[in-house]
Amino acid sequence: MQMTFGVSSSVTLLFDFWDVHGPAGMVLSVFVVLLLTVFYEVLKVWRVWLGRSSKLAPPHCPDAASLPSHSDSISVLESSPSESSLTPMASHPPVSNTRSSWLLHCIQTVLHMLQVSLGYMLMLCVMSYNTWIFLGVIVGSVLGYFISFPLLGQN
Repeated sequence: MQMTFGVSSSVTLLFDFWDVHGPAGMVLSVFVVLLLTVFYEVLKVWRVWLGRSSKLAPPHCPDAASLPSHSDSISVLESSPSESSLTPMASHPPVSNTRSSWLLHCIQTVLHMLQVSLGYMLMLCVMSYNTWIFLGVIVGSVLGYFISFPLLGQN
């Protein structure tokens, strides 16, 4: 096996049936690898977006009506947020919230499995030491990041 980068138009990628011989096959293979890399980057951002959008509401915080007035004799320490956050809360999450969090966790687990598998497959493509495949992975990564990263700002 070749251990230095080359610019040949013949390479075997990942599987025996993905055996490339000729410029047309190389262009198609680089395009497929580029699309796989774009999908990998979109998958990464999608997992982060799912994690951000699924955050539960912040813990119960007293509203202005329930805060003590200046005429109350409660000390500043007793009414501080750090003190009130130490008191146990007797609320139980609803069953549907638990089910949806498990469903979300399962979805994120499947997405993580896809991301890791695709990442290793792309690494093995790069390890073919073909310059064109390597450039396809790099350009796909840049393009995927450029396309998907702005989606993180939208919740």
